[in-house]
Amino acid sequence: MASEAHSEGTGLVFHPMDQFIVKPLFGEGQIEWYTITNVTLWMALAVVAVVVILVFGTSRRAIVPSRSQSIGELAYGFVYKMVEDVAGKDAVGYFPYIMTLFMFIVCANFLGLIPMSFTTTSHIAVTAVMAMAVFLAVTILGFVKNGMSFLSLFWISSAPLALRPILALIEVISYFVRPVSHSIRLAGNMMAGHAVIKVFAAFAGVAVIAPLSVLAITAIYALEMLVSFIQAYVFAILTCVYLKDALHPHH
Repeated sequence: MASEAHSEGTGLVFHPMDQFIVKPLFGEGQIEWYTITNVTLWMALAVVAVVVILVFGTSRRAIVPSRSQSIGELAYGFVYKMVEDVAGKDAVGYFPYIMTLFMFIVCANFLGLIPMSFTTTSHIAVTAVMAMAVFLAVTILGFVKNGMSFLSLFWISSAPLALRPILALIEVISYFVRPVSHSIRLAGNMMAGHAVIKVFAAFAGVAVIAPLSVLAITAIYALEMLVSFIQAYVFAILTCVYLKDALHPHH
């Protein structure tokens, strides 16, 4: 019915969620685990962007840095200081992993702002894999570094004795919810922002409100640029917090 109304010129039809549909890159048909899709393409481009910035951009290092070298050094210094400040100096050894996560998410988010592109971090399947990898890594590391004393993370010794079992149960539940909140936060924010842009873009064709629509798109697009960086920062800093718990589980 909606398509008929649109064809008759009696309604405005737009589908803001269509931009998140996973499609085969070559041909059509059923999507299997080995199918190359638009998600595959834009994830690969994000990896290429990371390599260009951090490898090729800093390959010709100089005392007076070029623009690409400056970007690479700023990103390196920013993440290094974040790891050191949040997780401690003994967590610096895990800096490469957090740096890789941060740069991949930043590049994927900003590539998703290109018109006709695909935002890979808007899919829970992508963010859930990264969040679960962090969860498993810090959990295994916690037991490797601390043994069974890692379980002291859930036992709040500073609380009254009667409340400790209840608080321990809450701590266990919140611990296992971490990968869920870690992944949904990133995917939800990226999806919501792009959907709003699509909604306002649909009204740009209406002559009466077209100027307001364009202004709204411009404002939201600028906000999305900020959100793209902030969400990568939040994902990375939460990883640092979880890493600190694994290295220092005692309350």
